[in-house]
Amino acid sequence: MNRSTSISPVTTMPPVDAMPQEFPVSEKAPPFNNPTKNILTPNLVGNDSLKQSPQNPILGPPILEFAQVTKSYGPVIGVNHVSLELRGGITGLVGANGAGKSTLLRLAGGQLRPNLGEVKVNGLSSWDWRAKKYIGYCPDSDAFFEEMTGFQFVETIARLNGYKKIDTRERTERVLEQVGMKDRAYRRIRGYSKGMRQRIKLAQALLTDPVLCILDEPLSGIDPIGRQELLQLFQSLAEAGKCLLISSHELEALEKLTNHIIIMVRGRIAAVGTLTEIRDLLANQPLAIRIDSDQIRTLAGLLVQSEDVVEINLQPDFLTSAKSATNSMDRSDGRNASLVVRVINPLHFFQQLSRWAIEECIEIRHLEALDDSAHAVLGYLLGGSGKT
Repeated sequence: MNRSTSISPVTTMPPVDAMPQEFPVSEKAPPFNNPTKNILTPNLVGNDSLKQSPQNPILGPPILEFAQVTKSYGPVIGVNHVSLELRGGITGLVGANGAGKSTLLRLAGGQLRPNLGEVKVNGLSSWDWRAKKYIGYCPDSDAFFEEMTGFQFVETIARLNGYKKIDTRERTERVLEQVGMKDRAYRRIRGYSKGMRQRIKLAQALLTDPVLCILDEPLSGIDPIGRQELLQLFQSLAEAGKCLLISSHELEALEKLTNHIIIMVRGRIAAVGTLTEIRDLLANQPLAIRIDSDQIRTLAGLLVQSEDVVEINLQPDFLTSAKSATNSMDRSDGRNASLVVRVINPLHFFQQLSRWAIEECIEIRHLEALDDSAHAVLGYLLGGSGKT
């Protein structure tokens, strides 16, 4: 944000006791080769050579840069050895709850200081008050003065940023019109809907005409018409050369907005690139899947016919029990049994498995991807939460 003081807007301050539920410090991160480029986990390498467009980061000096950044909360790591460069354009950030998205956004906005590494915005440390003038931060949580009107709230944030009274009113009116709240700005905030609150938070983030816009779930609670209006606003900001980092659980909405996606898993960046690239990479990435079913013999017979399945194994615990129970599979068709299969085209395989379950009346009691990183990535590409 373009502030002449170091005071942050009321809505941008994250709660001090907010601690993501990630993994312990003792878990070591894999080595990374180049701390100044987009870092991906092994075998999930995206393509950084993206064309210039509002949907893709453009060429030039990075606006936001993470260099081997780690942020921990006592024994819990929120972000683990992340290196990243973002330029002008729109970048989507997705991941399951507790993946480290909010921590990464707060580090980028200068709300948190990293334990290791460095975060830079336009060449300045994001923790430096001078960098705040380049940052606009729209948080996921609310912290309003409920008795104020929307106009009064945004105007107050502008004054806290150090603008003179005449500039304050002009900027407030401009951003409220940008987010579609000009006609509703004089109602008290306590009577606002979730969508209207989201628009006011977005308005205060745009007050200073920032070069870096950090938006945490900006489409939450927005009606379909309003969502389309905000998507158009984000695209116009990207066309003006601004860098937008947008966190969202809605991959479908992000797909309409940008081709450049960052997927976070347990504090690390699992994949970076276009959705097509990530899907293609996953199609060739072997994935171990555990399947529990009462019709294990029937299911195994179908699995061996699939071109996507490269390996089928019975769970060790089932093999142990089978030794002490002669002909157990004959009596129960593999009741309480588990299979571990390795597949090379997970997306197609899950579609095929669903079709078998319906056509052959196979009850699948448990389905689990055993690779945590691929599991979470797959969950988001399938439109889920990253959990099965």
